Amino acid sequence: MVYYGIYGGMHLIWWIVWMVLLFWIFATPYDIPGQRRRKDTPLGILQKRFAAGEITAEEYKEKKNILQKDKAD
Repeated sequence: MVYYGIYGGMHLIWWIVWMVLLFWIFATPYDIPGQRRRKDTPLGILQKRFAAGEITAEEYKEKKNILQKDKAD
């Protein structure tokens, strides 16, 4: 039996397996099952677009009034 020290032989392979497994668990982004995510509402999307500068203040007010009117109906 040949022994190459603590990191030799099969020990090195197991260290690599554990490092790959830990990297996969902690570095891979994924959604947690069972976690409830809030869906974006139309008004929320409109606010984000206005904040990003994609639409003007007039367009924002016009579309906001339309959405609020639809919500009241």
